[in-house]
Amino acid sequence: MPTAAPLVPLAPLEIKLHHAVTMADGEPPLIAVTGKESVPRESAPHSHPPGQLLGLFSGLLTVRTDAGAWTIPTTHAVWIPSSCTHAARSHGPFSGWAVYVAPERCAALPQQPCAIAVSGLLREAVLRAAQWEVAPLDRARAQVAQVLLDEIATAPIDAPGLSLPREARLLRIASALIADPADARTLEQWAAWANLAPRTLSRRFAVETGMSLTAWRQRVRLLRSLELLAGGLPVTTVAFDLGYDNVSAFIALFRRTFGTTPGRYFAPAAAAI
Repeated sequence: MPTAAPLVPLAPLEIKLHHAVTMADGEPPLIAVTGKESVPRESAPHSHPPGQLLGLFSGLLTVRTDAGAWTIPTTHAVWIPSSCTHAARSHGPFSGWAVYVAPERCAALPQQPCAIAVSGLLREAVLRAAQWEVAPLDRARAQVAQVLLDEIATAPIDAPGLSLPREARLLRIASALIADPADARTLEQWAAWANLAPRTLSRRFAVETGMSLTAWRQRVRLLRSLELLAGGLPVTTVAFDLGYDNVSAFIALFRRTFGTTPGRYFAPAAAAI
């Protein structure tokens, strides 16, 4: 049986987690589980027939698929369609949740992996559903399950993610930047490294990722900064480790992207651990 999620299930939920990955005909339309861990955890690439929504009560999570990668805080969750290969990694201590949706109920949900904003209603519905035994739903529970499905279907898709290029040379550049976000090579230098004309690199990278190479590199740095900040590194250290010329530039870009400063970003999550 493949690993189901980058969450460590609490002992009473082990049977429920097994059912979540092997949901059979006649079982509930969705199963919710919760889990927590005091150390980082990682799941290898895997897939399962149920669709899956992954979120957190506290901490930070990175989810990767063939289509891209998302690093999400507690305010967001990642939707993974039925049978989509994915891997996940937590950064530091975390408390999280997952909702598994029966394959036949995934048709009305997003067909591509994406990150969504988590509403208070969605979070409360997850907490309610996580208390259920694996059994056919009565009317009241069926209504809560439908609320969950509706929230997944209509939630805003607005968390910062990374679309990966598919062309081999572009993917080689993208992989190098993910491995070392501080790499400051210019577009011309990257083009020479990948044996591409600069104009071709610029045009094709934008077509395949929806961003310029410069904007994509900034997104890589910001997502990596979330990981480093969640690990407890000081803001100044994070800024210089990621190649920013000064701390003020990093803080300003972080604020424009996430709506708050790096020093305050994890305050709610830290209080919840």
